[in-house]
Amino acid sequence: MSLLSLVVALLLEQLRPLPYRRFVREPLQALADFLEARLNGGARQHGTLAWLLAVLVPALLAGLVFYALHALSPLLAWLWNVGVLYLTLGFRQFSHYFTDIQLALRMGDLPHARQLLGEWRGSPADDCKADVNADENSHEIARAAISMALVASHRHVFGVLVCFVLLPGPSGAVLYRIADFLADYWGRSLGRHDGASLGAFGAFAARAFAVINWLPVRATAAGFAIVGNFEDAVYCWRTQADKESDAGIGIVLASGAGALGVRLVPSAAPNEVAEDIVEVGAGEDADADHMQSAVGLVWRALLLSLLLLLLLGFAGLAGA
Repeated sequence: MSLLSLVVALLLEQLRPLPYRRFVREPLQALADFLEARLNGGARQHGTLAWLLAVLVPALLAGLVFYALHALSPLLAWLWNVGVLYLTLGFRQFSHYFTDIQLALRMGDLPHARQLLGEWRGSPADDCKADVNADENSHEIARAAISMALVASHRHVFGVLVCFVLLPGPSGAVLYRIADFLADYWGRSLGRHDGASLGAFGAFAARAFAVINWLPVRATAAGFAIVGNFEDAVYCWRTQADKESDAGIGIVLASGAGALGVRLVPSAAPNEVAEDIVEVGAGEDADADHMQSAVGLVWRALLLSLLLLLLLGFAGLAGA
């Protein structure tokens, strides 16, 4: 049931992309603002209570609904799985930006590529240095886009997939999606409309997601290594993951960059591009061709994940 649910949800998302901001981000933002306004007393325990209400309650409800529907009909439970996965995972939340940036780079339209990159970050595109040439600007944009795409593929696909498989029903998918959002919105204050720092109130959200994300980031990194350049991916993972302040992002980026044989910018995945930062990966400067290679890497990693689920399903049937 899990494999079929994932496949159908991914197909639906490709055929009819979900308006992610309208149906997922805006409702989660409204919930986060509601709880913050009523529970934020500036203490860590207030943030802990708000996180439990925002994350565990919906995750438990998703699991309870699944089992209630399964008691009535397995088909209804399967449809519930598909619906929840359709809301919580998918490529189309970010793939259109990546595709449009790649096309702009191939056409040599750097201003448009920068504009798209800025829109993807949710902030104005960072102006490149005046003393660099067009090729270097193109490389900077490409490596920033690849970095963001690798992290987005983890957060919107592989992380959700791992938690969905590990927890009963669709509760894992709900848990990961909301915890990921709150880690940014409360914990790191990225994407907040007021740009405010929540301090102690958001500390638990950031820490809780780091714990939840511990296994998924390593599963994603392992997948990139297996379907890409394994030796370089493992080497970069072991030696460069700590160059990113967020350990989860660092592991995904280091492994992905090594698997692609390209140099990436660690801090390009969050909302800002910093100057004079250390690169991760090995090999060539990123360009539009490497962006296409990144697409292939992500899809191969997804196919590997689905194949493993299929083998586990067969193993379960054989042992029954």
